[in-house]
Amino acid sequence: MGFVHPLFFIVHIINMGYCNMSRHKTILTLVFGLFSCFSIHAQPPELPSYPDHTRLMIVRDSNGKETEVQNKSDWSVRRAHIISNFEKVAGKMPGGERRVPLDLKIESTTDSGKYNRLHINYAVEPGDRATAWLLIPKNIKSNEKRAGVVAIHQTTNIGKDEPANMGGLKNLHYGHELAERGHVVICPDYNRFGERKVDPYKMGWQSATMKGIWDHMRAVDVLQSRAEVDGSKIAAIGHSLGGHNSIFLAVFDERVKAVVSSCGYNAFKHYMKGNIEGWSHEGYMPRLKSEYQLDLKKVPFDWPELVAAVAPRGLYTNAPLGDSNFDSVGVKLCETSARPVYELLGASKSFVFAYPEAEHDFPIHEREASYQFIEAELKN
Repeated sequence: MGFVHPLFFIVHIINMGYCNMSRHKTILTLVFGLFSCFSIHAQPPELPSYPDHTRLMIVRDSNGKETEVQNKSDWSVRRAHIISNFEKVAGKMPGGERRVPLDLKIESTTDSGKYNRLHINYAVEPGDRATAWLLIPKNIKSNEKRAGVVAIHQTTNIGKDEPANMGGLKNLHYGHELAERGHVVICPDYNRFGERKVDPYKMGWQSATMKGIWDHMRAVDVLQSRAEVDGSKIAAIGHSLGGHNSIFLAVFDERVKAVVSSCGYNAFKHYMKGNIEGWSHEGYMPRLKSEYQLDLKKVPFDWPELVAAVAPRGLYTNAPLGDSNFDSVGVKLCETSARPVYELLGASKSFVFAYPEAEHDFPIHEREASYQFIEAELKN
């Protein structure tokens, strides 16, 4: 049966002689209420825009009226707006239509000293399988469960091999170092890197960014599927490409309780002096250019909002003062803007920033501090 407009029922009631106004007032009230409900859903309210993405302690309605964020409930409304506005650029987060059984396969196992390194692949959606290293400490006792970490690589052709200590820069072997500390770590290949030669757009995605978020959520699924992992203690860490994707993941997956982002972001107006074209190629979000013409006045989200959307879960940011990709001035703007949200939610101690004298790098001191941060956050 097709859609029947509620007015049909009103006319039908009158024609059938059921509508004695003194006796059937309740029926008409219900029918008009149903009509109103259908009218509301036929024209959903417009998503509010936020001209100033650094003003996080306000909520706007579709008419631009602002109210102050005073409690957790108010913030949940603003956070929902942040996510929806991000999805206007990156595409919608899928529902169950892309979720398939993991069907995890272990291709090989290598003794790596304190841990075993498993070469794995697993289904992330129909017709696509991800590749990753799974690092499992040897000293895990029977029935013992450890924290799980998603370690996301930077922009490098070798992909997952770098964080797993199989090549690349020594300062970016954070997956290996966390496994040596006793954590179960998954180092997945980002789409188009390492063994993942896939085109997200041919698969129906609106951005490589949203495809990456989905794939990393499936990496969390892998961790939670393992008997060695405490599924309530999940963290994400990454540098550069991995730095912003660790935050993207946490924004959409609240199973992630602690995030470490190294050289991963800053406010758009401080990224390459406001030229955000680097965010708009096919490796990220093409709609920034095709739909919003790289105009910061039109782009519906910015990094202060995404940083705040992680709250109240822990976020550690490494932002070197000499980073030529992500000017630390723009990172400090994100910190200043988002801190009131963390304070509102009672999590100010879980919002940590480091500004070392370094370039686009993840120095040993900051790595050690970030590992301690992860362990403290997951313990709490």
